[in-house]
This record gives sequence, C-alpha cells and structure tokens, in this order.
Amino acid sequence: MFFKSLGGGFRRIRKRCANAPDAEIFAHKRWCLGQLEALSERGELDLLFGDASSVSSQGYVPYGWQFPGETVSVPVKTGSKVNIFGLISRSNQFHWSTTTENITAAYVIEMLDRLSWQICKDTVVVLDNASMHHARIFKERIEIWQRRGLYIFYLPPYSPHLNIAETLWRHLKKEWLYAADYVEPDTLFYAVNRCLANVGITLNINFSPFNAN
Repeated sequence: MFFKSLGGGFRRIRKRCANAPDAEIFAHKRWCLGQLEALSERGELDLLFGDASSVSSQGYVPYGWQFPGETVSVPVKTGSKVNIFGLISRSNQFHWSTTTENITAAYVIEMLDRLSWQICKDTVVVLDNASMHHARIFKERIEIWQRRGLYIFYLPPYSPHLNIAETLWRHLKKEWLYAADYVEPDTLFYAVNRCLANVGITLNINFSPFNAN
C-alpha cells in the first residue's frame, strides 16, 4: 500500500538493450515501418515479423498457484533446448520451424526460400540485426527473394520492442507452456510444437496497434 501511495505498481520487469539506438536512424526506420504497416492494413502487401527464440528445459514459469503442503517445482535438465524461428503478422498469420540444432543463417535462408515460393502477394519480412541476418550467404539471397516478391526490412539496432514476434515468445513461455511440459526433452519438444501449430487457430494474440510516434 505504501508503494501504491507513491504511484508504484507491481508489473513485469522488462529486459532492455544495453545500448540505445541512434536517434536519427531509429526515427527514419520507425517511419518506414509505419509506411509498411499502413500498406499492410490496406491489403497491399503482407508484413511478417521474424525472430528466433528458444525454450530451455530450465523452464520459464515465474508464477504459479501453490497450496499448503504442496511444493511446485520445474525439473531442470541441462542440455535440452528447443530452438525456434518464426514469422508472424498482426493478424496471426504464422510460419515457423523448430529444431534442437542451432539456428544459423543457412537455416533461416531455407525457411525464407520456402516462403518465397508460397507467397501470393508482395511480402516484407521484418528482421532484427542478428549476425545471421547479415551473413554473406544471407545477403546473397536477398536479390533472388526480391524477384519472387519477398523483401527484407531491417529494424534499427537495439529496438526489439518494434518486433511483435517478441510478444509471441512471451505468450509461449509465460502462458501457453505448463510446468509439466518441461519434465522430459520429448514432452517439451512436443508441447512447443503443439502450441506453435495452434497459433492463429486456437491461440491468438491481440497485438497492440503500431504507434508511429
């Protein structure tokens, strides 16, 4: 009550980047992203936000109900991880792939290659500045994708909050997976794939509208 009297609130503590983006580059990129969002809303192109993430056997269960005499815990097993690369739109159109191997530039290239043959209209994929997105073999594919109607838009550095895929990973780890899913590597892999397969079907995210300011 004391903290509330000071205007405080009990909220999730967000992670932030160690560095701030360049103000001029950020403003320009944000304006460009706003234009892409507007074109997408008018149905003139598809806009997909891409990102990689992982779910570890160490778990991500920050809160849970416990009753007297009951201890709730998440079994921890080292070396078990499900890696994910996903592409999601604000309308919950979703493309994804999972692996227990590391996600590399070649892995992302293969996924975008498949997507480039499936699209029905011009499609823009929004990516962060991870090194694999700037690898030489990745850059060499961009012109080929463009001829198929698939374009890459890079977010400004240190701007993960502009990527709605971050919201997807938060829902997956905080809400959709259960403590029991982490018991064995196989159950974890199955649970992650089960959840991802239902995005846009039974699992939908109400993304906040893009804020151009």
